[in-house]
Amino acid sequence: MSLTRTCLWCAVLCVVLPLLVFAEQCSDTCKTCTGPDNDKCLECHTGWALHDNECVDIDECGTELDQCRANTYCFNTEGSYECRGCDPACVGCMGSGPARCKKCGTGYRFTGVKCLDVDECSEEVLACPGLNAFCVNVEGSFRCDCAEGYTRKGSVCEINQPPTLADHDKGLFDDIQEDEIEVLQQMFLGIVLCALATLAAKGDMVFTSIFMGAVAAMAGYWLSDRSDRLLNSFLRGR
Repeated sequence: MSLTRTCLWCAVLCVVLPLLVFAEQCSDTCKTCTGPDNDKCLECHTGWALHDNECVDIDECGTELDQCRANTYCFNTEGSYECRGCDPACVGCMGSGPARCKKCGTGYRFTGVKCLDVDECSEEVLACPGLNAFCVNVEGSFRCDCAEGYTRKGSVCEINQPPTLADHDKGLFDDIQEDEIEVLQQMFLGIVLCALATLAAKGDMVFTSIFMGAVAAMAGYWLSDRSDRLLNSFLRGR
């Protein structure tokens, strides 16, 4: 074997053997390497860039790699990045906290350093109109509560009305309507007729006479009432 060929094989082995020996011992950031240290990298994993045989984290934030949506901000991590939500005081932000807001949200005001909650209850304009309502400040807004003994009805606080004596003394049938009374009367008459019919079926002539009279009276009432309604309808139609 010639000296040239021998040197060539030696060069190949010098490159290949380290790759075979350290193939599974690369640094976490290296995809391929010549040794276990981070400065022995040949290729890097996604999110890392090769610089002087060392894999350096890529800061995706502020580049075209940043795909964070509105009202979130990019937070760089090793080998990647995260999209985190802005502070509630912000409308768009460049980082965490109310001091990194691009713009203050509704109910917040920029104080020169950061966006702070506006205390609407201490403003000159009365936040809750009415003598029986009071203002309660909450983060980014406020609410109007009614004083003790009052209940909100719409936009007004009205005093709670105590139950009256008439409400306690109201009878069982005080709220009944006329049409309901008519139904109850018909039900009562129906029960009476059923009882009379039962007695008449037993052959009692007295109850038979009463039953027949009641039926005749009901029929006469029904016919007269119906005829009155028909007559009224006819007259209104004219």
